[in-house]
Amino acid sequence: MDVMTLSTLSDLSGLAVLDHLDRSVSIPVIDGLQAQGDLIVVPHRLLAGAVTTGPWTRSQPVSMDGVELLRSAAGGNPHSLLSEEGTCMWSTPVSDTRGLALGILDTDVVAYLIHPEHGATGIAPGCYVIGRQRERGPATGLGPQLVAD
Repeated sequence: MDVMTLSTLSDLSGLAVLDHLDRSVSIPVIDGLQAQGDLIVVPHRLLAGAVTTGPWTRSQPVSMDGVELLRSAAGGNPHSLLSEEGTCMWSTPVSDTRGLALGILDTDVVAYLIHPEHGATGIAPGCYVIGRQRERGPATGLGPQLVAD
């Protein structure tokens, strides 16, 4: 399928999105940095020295049933990773000198991140680190903090 709409992805996965989202929109496919709420997707080549696998890392295939990557703050809505069966692997846990990576995505086809409030984004074929986002602390002088979605 060349163009995936939010409606089609939601129907294929069984994962619902909230009514305020336009389900007829085409999902953009990006091969670089992208963010969705409190998650960030970074091409692995940009973090190869910081994010690595180890003997404890386990890989699992990703399908349209989805792999829950992160549940929003206070146990809210999940960010889920979806892909065609047999074309995408999710590996976790990983070592990250920054302490932000949730895992490494290696996909031969477009993979999708879907979230009930944010809709979906497409991830072009390749290898990516998916992790938490960090933001500067408030003007009170607190250091960087994780983005809370």
